Amino acid sequence: MKTYREILIFVTGTTPQIVTETLYCLNQATQPPIFPDEIHILTTSSGKEKIERELLERERLKVFSKEFGLPPIPLTRESIHVVCDEKGNPLEDIREVSHNESVGDFIANFIREKAEDPGVRLHCSLAGGRKTMSFYLGAALQLFGRPWDKLYHVLVSPDFESHPEFYYKPRKNRVLELRDSGGKLIMKIETRDAEISLAELPFVRLRDKISFAGRSFRELVREGQKEIDMATIQPYLQIHLKERAISIGKTTIDMVPIQMVIYTHLVRQKEFNCPFPNRPYCLDCIECFITLGDLSKRKAFEEMTKDYQKIYGPYSGRVEDFLKRWGHKGGIDSDTLRQNISKINTVIRENIEDETLFPFYVITPVGKHGSKRYGIKIEKKKIVIES
Repeated sequence: MKTYREILIFVTGTTPQIVTETLYCLNQATQPPIFPDEIHILTTSSGKEKIERELLERERLKVFSKEFGLPPIPLTRESIHVVCDEKGNPLEDIREVSHNESVGDFIANFIREKAEDPGVRLHCSLAGGRKTMSFYLGAALQLFGRPWDKLYHVLVSPDFESHPEFYYKPRKNRVLELRDSGGKLIMKIETRDAEISLAELPFVRLRDKISFAGRSFRELVREGQKEIDMATIQPYLQIHLKERAISIGKTTIDMVPIQMVIYTHLVRQKEFNCPFPNRPYCLDCIECFITLGDLSKRKAFEEMTKDYQKIYGPYSGRVEDFLKRWGHKGGIDSDTLRQNISKINTVIRENIEDETLFPFYVITPVGKHGSKRYGIKIEKKKIVIES
């Protein structure tokens, strides 16, 4: 059984109790018990002050570990990370829209960095933070979490949940006073009646399904949505040269040979003419598009001839006819290319029922008249070319 370095990550405002309550559950109610090798708390500057005062200066963690016979808990002042605004200033509270953006970026990048190490397991608790912080922590774990990482919420009996002196269920019963906002005694409660439970929350893991390049949380979400849309909206494009057909999803479309080789040549540009091969997706990029002048050059003709040979084989005589017709010109002329591009687009539109798919599979011209470039917008990951 693989062992991991256990890292606990909390988001919290002014409720440091969530740290000890989670530790209590992981050690007293989990089998086998989990003891952290590292603890990290993401909070505001006001939250940091209260956490340091209650957990470190008042030694509540030290008392907790001693009471339950645990090793020293690895929480120091350096373990408490204050979220900052876009200018790097520590946030006392999350009050503005820009603060929300900064918090999202901070939490996402923190989780991303910690999840890079395959030897650690992340235990993330979203119970103690503002709703914004809790959302971002859960979302960050969806983006970067591995199968072994965990997400938790701590559930505490209502009378004890917000009590300033309740940090965990002690071995020896204690009596606490419950007062109203004016300080008037409402009732006395006993810690032996407290219930603390740790709910493990399931979440969708996207890490191995999507490639992320963005740095801000907003960019990460945009990239993730684009890839999900690509995976669900764009069916695979398969090129069947020997069958003289293409398949878009489950729809097969027959083409005459010259149209097959023109279309295939433009499809191949997604791989061979891409100036950004390390980008995981194309999105709106059209840098691989080429002009009719490029398409009518000898180099393009030679590549199309190779595909023509794959259609008919080496001794059919058809390849020789193809070479005889266009070879002496050095390639297929622009007028013929335009006519066949129009016919290709017509046959694709006639065979695809979903009109929203047209832009991904037809040959698209971009640019002004006289300098137009042509290409196909489908994502390069969605292309399969068969001989």
